[in-house]
This record gives sequence, C-alpha cells and structure tokens, in this order.
Amino acid sequence: MLSEQPITATARRPPLRRRGPPGWARQAALVARKDLAIELATGEIVTTSGFFAVLVAVIASLAFYAGQDAAERVAPGVIWVSVAFASVLALSRTWQREREDGALAGLLVLPISRSALFAGKALGLCLFVAAVELIIIPVAALLFSVDLAETGAGLALLCLAATPGIAASGTLFGAMTVRTRARDLVLASVLFPLLAPTLLAAVAGTRELFGGAAVGELTDYMALMAVFDVVFIAGGIGLFDLMIEG
Repeated sequence: MLSEQPITATARRPPLRRRGPPGWARQAALVARKDLAIELATGEIVTTSGFFAVLVAVIASLAFYAGQDAAERVAPGVIWVSVAFASVLALSRTWQREREDGALAGLLVLPISRSALFAGKALGLCLFVAAVELIIIPVAALLFSVDLAETGAGLALLCLAATPGIAASGTLFGAMTVRTRARDLVLASVLFPLLAPTLLAAVAGTRELFGGAAVGELTDYMALMAVFDVVFIAGGIGLFDLMIEG
C-alpha cells in the first residue's frame, strides 16, 4: 500500500509568473508620477511659478489698466505672458531637480525608453503649467473685471490647446540645455521664439473671446495650436534621445 505524501504549502503554491518590463505608457506614467510625488511633497514649482505669475499680473494691471476696455485689450496678453514666464521658471526648476545629486544620470540608466522619459517629463510639466493657469486666470479676471461665467469655457479650451505644446517644447529644449552653464539664459533665448506661434494664437483667441466671440469662432486659433502641439510632441519623441545624450 502506497504511503500518502503530505501536501506542503510549497506544493500547493501556484507557479510564479514572470512580469515583463512595463509598457511605454506605463513607463511614461511612472516618470510623471515621480515628478508629481516630489511636487506634492515640496510644492516649490507651483508655489514659486504661481506667485511669479500673479506678481506679473498685478504689476501689469497697475501699469496698463485703462477702464472697461482693458479686459479685451490688455488682459489676454497679461494672462499668456504670465503663463509663458511661469512655464520657463517651472521648467528650469524641474530639470534642476534632475541635475542635483546625479539624479539625471540615475534616470538615464533606468531600463526605460527615452521617448517614454520625454513623455513623462512633458506630462509632469503640463500638469504644473495647468496648475499655474488655474491660479493666474481667476486673478487676472479679478484684476481686469473679466466675467468668467461667460468666458470660462472658452478659456479652458484655449488652455487645453496651448498647454501641451508649451510643455512638449519646453521639455525638449530643457533637455538640450540641461548640461550647459548658462542654461536658464539659453533656455529662455531658445524657447520663447519657438513658443511665439502658440502664444500669439492664444492671445488672439483670448482677445476675440473677451470681445464677445463665441467659442465656435475660435476654431482657427485652436487648430493652429493643435498643429504646434503635434509638431513638438512628435519631435520630442523622435529627438529626445539625441538631445539628452548629446
């Protein structure tokens, strides 16, 4: 008669499945989550960039306010100039974190795609710029007597069209200047001319919106910003490896 063998816990345990490397989208999400976790712990990027944007808006309102017409003539430029300068400040601080204590070298040796690294950094910057926009738009509306109940939906669409391009171009050229000595000066000198198409379209669209135009009349401006977004997102995915390694 055969003796019964005791069934151990090891024998009952199902075989472990090997997990493959995370996919491209997962890699990008992990990079973005890392930046977001640091920002939630410190709050330095949104705080400093938001404060700077509010300061620009307050100074501009004191210098250029000219009655009721200011909402249409001055407020669009104030909003987007504030966003542009605050974006460069946020971008500079984002890459400065990576330079500290060799964090950039550690990030580059990780087994993740360079294009996913670009996408994750751009997504994190996009969230930071969106947070600054959520700060500056209500402040500018208060200073220039803009009715957000009428223009809020259109402004949200303009921000949605403009922010990805700002984040993608900033991330791409931030990687190019990350190892230079005068990186902040070089970044601003290179980035602002490249942001001109989307900033001009955003200012013109906001001016039309504050002048009483319907959201449907802003499609040309949004299409121009969408083209800018596609060009720099595609360019960033294709060229980021060359920029960051070079």
